[in-house]
Amino acid sequence: MAPLFLVLWALLHPVSAGHDYGQALSKSILFFEAQRSGYLPSNQRVKWRGHSGLNDGKISGVDLVGGYYDAGDNVKFGLPMAFTVTMMSWSVIEYGRQVGGSGELGHAIDAIKWGTDYFIKAHPQPYILYGEVGDGNTDHNCWQRPEDMTTSRAAYKIDPSHPCSDLAGETAAAMAAASIVFRRYNPSYSAELLKHGHQLFDFADKYRGKYDSSITIAQKCYRSISGYDDELLWAAAWLYKATNNKYYLNYLGDNGDSLGGTYWAMTEFGWDVKYAGVQTLVAKLLMAGKGGRYTSVFESYQEKAEFFMCSCLGKGTINAQRTPGGLIFRQRWNNMQFVTTATYLMTVYSDYLTSAGKSLKCASGYVDYILGDNPRATSYMVGYGNNFPRQVHHRASSIVSFKVDPSFVSCRGGYATWYKRKGNDPNLLTGAVVGGPDAYDNFADQRDDYEQTEPATYNNAPLLGVLARLHGGHSGYNQLLSVELPALKPIANIPTPAAKPFAIKQPCSRRTTSSFSDCRFIGQANWYNSKAYDIMDSQWSDLPQIFCNSHQQISQKLEESETRYLQALWSDMLAKSGSSYISPEWITSLAAGESLEFVYIHSASPAEVLVSSYTFV
Repeated sequence: MAPLFLVLWALLHPVSAGHDYGQALSKSILFFEAQRSGYLPSNQRVKWRGHSGLNDGKISGVDLVGGYYDAGDNVKFGLPMAFTVTMMSWSVIEYGRQVGGSGELGHAIDAIKWGTDYFIKAHPQPYILYGEVGDGNTDHNCWQRPEDMTTSRAAYKIDPSHPCSDLAGETAAAMAAASIVFRRYNPSYSAELLKHGHQLFDFADKYRGKYDSSITIAQKCYRSISGYDDELLWAAAWLYKATNNKYYLNYLGDNGDSLGGTYWAMTEFGWDVKYAGVQTLVAKLLMAGKGGRYTSVFESYQEKAEFFMCSCLGKGTINAQRTPGGLIFRQRWNNMQFVTTATYLMTVYSDYLTSAGKSLKCASGYVDYILGDNPRATSYMVGYGNNFPRQVHHRASSIVSFKVDPSFVSCRGGYATWYKRKGNDPNLLTGAVVGGPDAYDNFADQRDDYEQTEPATYNNAPLLGVLARLHGGHSGYNQLLSVELPALKPIANIPTPAAKPFAIKQPCSRRTTSSFSDCRFIGQANWYNSKAYDIMDSQWSDLPQIFCNSHQQISQKLEESETRYLQALWSDMLAKSGSSYISPEWITSLAAGESLEFVYIHSASPAEVLVSSYTFV
């Protein structure tokens, strides 16, 4: 098979060089906080949003609080939400170092976990998955902020009698991809995600059926045109990437023809059609020398992947349509989703070929087009640049925040008062990538033009990786190998004020051996506006941030009991046990010089946290 030689100069080395890709990256991640459903955390940065959907799942006897609203409405659609999480995870897997270099890795991982936490709830049994909360019919008849919702919050599930392989397959892919992200930062959580991924793939493959045939209420908004064959391959590719289990590699090889992976040559990639994505992943396996007895099959996958790249560049036998300004144009409604996904695939594929010793250069300025280098000089990312959409088709941003005016906004009253209002949105939906211009680069900044001004989570998710790559460069590592993600900083982008020491009590008890020296409590913490603490210096400290063993090996159990209004504790390192927190199961002891570090967040003065017990070994 002849190698693909393309020229990627404007995508990875844009000629304009006038955009702040780091700022665009930060804003694109912030958008996900505006889309959150459920109880919002104390470190929520989009302050005009509030708790919503707090009874989701209640009528079905299951907790479905959380997750994301997909776009400008208040429905939680499982298929596009899962694709969003898969693409966010893929972005971090490939470009985590660049995301970390921008200071946004913590926020990106929080965004992924907000989705996977919900999917764990939505998958209470191996062969049951809840795929939607709310419905587009009643929701679209109302214009209400999420905090005021009076529309139906019915929950819709799939099971062996109502199978849905594309939904279960995409959710399996999301869980597998996210498990790779959390493998370093939270191994037990990663293992839990992988367990759900295995079960969901088995469900998708064993009980086959189409998304909108089982959840018929989704047909109006998210009709599955491509069926489920692509999601089965997509899920298998991600599970192989997450586990190296040959079962999934064999699945890709044995089913490539029957499920269309080696046959379908696509000019689009998105929440419905995954073929180009799985073909790109399989091409990477081939370039990494993992083809084995399936080499010829995987070469067919790669041929179709390169067909996609060429079509997006206008260099193929069948090319994607373009606007006069050079933007890929697929459809009138939310065309930008296809632009961001195509740009992501071209970016990773170019890096794969570079790592394989080949030259991939693509003449593509799609990111710069989105950020304002277009015939209208309009940024299609809200809040980036000076000329961006200000009348976004988005219920929450277009209605005054309930924190400013708590007066109830009724279903039809919202249409009369806020939807038809011609002024700018009262709340800035920072980072949202809207649907974008028409086939002739025309754009109307009008709230009622949902085709052009409505944003979506799956517009932003692939852009996360592209912006990180543009901002941080290549970093010089082999993209065909497993990428080591950088250390995660618990607090990102919080200005560091002057340190404020506070008094420390000494609850430690010398009741074990005489060889254990006096407990010493030396340290200070910083108080931030977000009410988050960060350790500066500590040795055998009862500060809530770190426990350090300067002496003998101390075995689990280290218990930390809180006493003063400890409302919430965030940690990758602690497990809750009643009113106490203990070290996780994979940390059985602390050797001399080792430490266990965590961060807590609460809305009161510094908590009195103490070590209640420990044992020498």
